[in-house]
Amino acid sequence: MTKILTGGVGKTEVANTVSALALGGLEITVSNDMDAAMKLRAGQADYYLGTCHTGAGASLGILVGLLGRPLCHTFGRHVPAEDEVTALLADGKKVFGFAIDQIDVIAPIMARAIAARG
Repeated sequence: MTKILTGGVGKTEVANTVSALALGGLEITVSNDMDAAMKLRAGQADYYLGTCHTGAGASLGILVGLLGRPLCHTFGRHVPAEDEVTALLADGKKVFGFAIDQIDVIAPIMARAIAARG
C-alpha cells in the first residue's frame, strides 16, 4: 500500500479529491508538514502533497528544510502533464507542492501517477 500524506491549507480537499478517485493501492491521510516530514524520514509514508495559496513556498517549507530540496518539487502555478509527474517520481521526488485553486486538476494527476508506480 502506497501511503500519501496531505498538508497545507487544502489538505482535506486534496485527501477527498484523491479518495474519490478510488484508485487501488493508495492510502491517503490528512496530516501536517512537521508530522509528514517525520513520517517520510522514518519510512512510515511514501509521498506528501502540500498546498498553499501560490503553490510555491509555504506548501513545502518545512519539508524542504528537513528532507532536503532533492526530494521536493513545487509546481507553483504550473499544471503538469502526467508524464512530467511520472518523470519527477522516477527521479526520486516524494514531496510535492501546488496551489489550492488547482487541487481539482493536479491532485488527480498526482494520484494516478503515484498509483501507476504500484
